[in-house]
Amino acid sequence: MSSDDAWIGDSQPYLAARQRDEQDAWSSEAAARGKKGTQQLLAVHEVEGPTAVREFFRTLPGELVVVRRRLILLDGAPIELADSYYPSSVARGTALAANRKIKGGAITLLATLGFVPEDEPLEDIGATIATPGQCEELQLRPSTPVLVLTRFTRSTNHTPMEVSVMTMTRHLQYRQRKEAS
Repeated sequence: MSSDDAWIGDSQPYLAARQRDEQDAWSSEAAARGKKGTQQLLAVHEVEGPTAVREFFRTLPGELVVVRRRLILLDGAPIELADSYYPSSVARGTALAANRKIKGGAITLLATLGFVPEDEPLEDIGATIATPGQCEELQLRPSTPVLVLTRFTRSTNHTPMEVSVMTMTRHLQYRQRKEAS
């Protein structure tokens, strides 16, 4: 991978509340690389979450969570599907459960509700073959491999607050930080 193609990931901007009139984290990250990052809200539903979501939120079988589904675009081309899940007890009656964009983003809204993300979310990365639906939404050929990054975020009071499942068509590169001794 050439240095021009390198895209080193950093989750921290995505876990920080935005200031008034500040761009969302994805738009800012893309702009810093001379690109245009946008997203389309596909749907907002109450669903029974996937197993990992149910386990993290400790929901009972049949208990619903709110999912916000988004298509992430880079220079107008789809590169990622992002599904963010929230406990219904947190999301119901808020903009998280409404089928519209949230000014300042979900993390900013959660912070106003008293859910500030802890500094070190758990991220799990795997690879799989895109489903037919993912191929259609991401404009991929059948049997295309994709990366799936799942981020589990707790608030500073250790309450599970968000699970984001990102299905990506792009290459990721991470740097490890050495902890101070």
